[in-house]
Amino acid sequence: MVVKMKNIRDKVIKILKSHPEGLTTVEIAEKIEITRQSIAKYVCQLLDEGLIFQREVGTAKICYLKGKRHERKSF
Repeated sequence: MVVKMKNIRDKVIKILKSHPEGLTTVEIAEKIEITRQSIAKYVCQLLDEGLIFQREVGTAKICYLKGKRHERKSF
């Protein structure tokens, strides 16, 4: 189970690297071919680790890989 979790986690990071415009959890789940509910667990883990961040756009939450390009500075 640990190996599978690491593989999915790595896939999420790889997908977000190749999509700097960000993706919803549904889009990530479709690319990895697992359920939205399953991908939500991995997204939460990556958020807690500080590797990704989310931005709300309407009702959607867009996930981005952390980096200077997309993060907004706090004023």
